[in-house]
Amino acid sequence: MQIRSDALTAQLSKALRPIYTVFGDEPLLAQEAADAIRAAARAQGYGERKVFTVSGAYFDWGPVLGAAQSMSLFAERQLIDIRIPSGKPGKEGSEALQRYCERLPDDVVTLVTLPKLDRTQLNSAWFLALDGAGVTVRVEPVERRGLPQWIAQRLLAQGQRVAEGEEGQRTLTFFADRVEGNLLAAHQELQKLALLHPPGELSFELIEAAVLNVARYDVFKLSEAVLGGQLGRVLRMLDGLEAEGEAAVLVHWSLAEDIRALKRVRDAVDGGKPLPMALRDARVWGPKERLFERIVPGLRSADLTRLVAAAQTCDGLVKGLRHPEWPSDPWAGLRRLALMLVEATAPRAPQLALRA
Repeated sequence: MQIRSDALTAQLSKALRPIYTVFGDEPLLAQEAADAIRAAARAQGYGERKVFTVSGAYFDWGPVLGAAQSMSLFAERQLIDIRIPSGKPGKEGSEALQRYCERLPDDVVTLVTLPKLDRTQLNSAWFLALDGAGVTVRVEPVERRGLPQWIAQRLLAQGQRVAEGEEGQRTLTFFADRVEGNLLAAHQELQKLALLHPPGELSFELIEAAVLNVARYDVFKLSEAVLGGQLGRVLRMLDGLEAEGEAAVLVHWSLAEDIRALKRVRDAVDGGKPLPMALRDARVWGPKERLFERIVPGLRSADLTRLVAAAQTCDGLVKGLRHPEWPSDPWAGLRRLALMLVEATAPRAPQLALRA
């Protein structure tokens, strides 16, 4: 059974099927669909998860076939996560997937993720077997004319909305024009609005200020400067953001998000997960992906634990809470946190944070 990604939530609320296949070339929506399936499986007791990434023509399908048939050592139910980035399982993989679909046990839910497929792939025996055994979720890009409505739905999901009538449509059209059909960019702007403004109606002026404000865009450039070890640029940007009246809470959020992402990726790698897979699971894409690939192998878990604790302390500072071991000024606290992150991700840097 094939459904669109926007129908997945309704399907999951009715019944959990034994196998789900997610395919398409919209990264944000594909990731969200896969996350929703994994969350539904966890909620129904599928506590153990095994991940297989199919890479190359010589991938061994034996462990995949065996995993679905073996009893879990840690949970009564398990989730099998099969990822085929190329969309081409090959002859052996095609036969393995067909055999897999013929003997799905009751205590296993399987998630198969694929990129966009062409007509030949959609009509292949292996894909038809997946479709016949469960639910296939087609992830399609949001067309430009549908983007304002998509933005409106996302705003409602986070408790915000635009004005009724023509004014609201003008606001949504402006928003859609600024992100130019890039859902990842739209998602980032929506996160900013949720952080900067409380639930309720957002005027055109508020959204225009958030989307067009160059300083706020620089908050995300600050992240790249910190992870890139560009100390001088980091200090200049922090000075500029403070002088221009940027919200300290937004700057902290950007730094804390990087720290949390680094911690998730490092923990996943320490647990035996390949770095590319850990980055995908943590939703690290684009320029940050290259920075993380350079940084993560040299990071120490103890340093990240210290950074997480520092980010929690700094969160209190920007919200008006004092800490005896930190400066009382929020921006001084942000500089200290940024320097700690530079120091941890660039081991050769001097002990900058100690002098902050």
